[in-house]
Amino acid sequence: MSGWGYLAIAIALEIVATTLLKLSDGFAKWHWGVLSIACYSACFWVLAPALKVLPVGVVYAIWSGIGIVAITVIGVFFFDERLAFLQFLFIALILIGAVGLQLTTTTH
Repeated sequence: MSGWGYLAIAIALEIVATTLLKLSDGFAKWHWGVLSIACYSACFWVLAPALKVLPVGVVYAIWSGIGIVAITVIGVFFFDERLAFLQFLFIALILIGAVGLQLTTTTH
């Protein structure tokens, strides 16, 4: 599997883990919290091979950028969270930067 494939799986696991952490309600619902920790652990396990072939700064920027956008969408549609227009604009800029990094980065 390519570094980009590992990164995509790590991003998906991080998004699931963060959603589960929200569902845990500050670990008041501990079963969601435990699942969240498991997903975060798996995320880092899968992220490590990506770091063998991709620059760490690019990996982190894409991982966090796409995670921010995805969690924002989940927050708005599933947790009824509200953001102002400018907040959406700045999140869109993060996504543009993450996509730009992916398009301009080659593996070793």
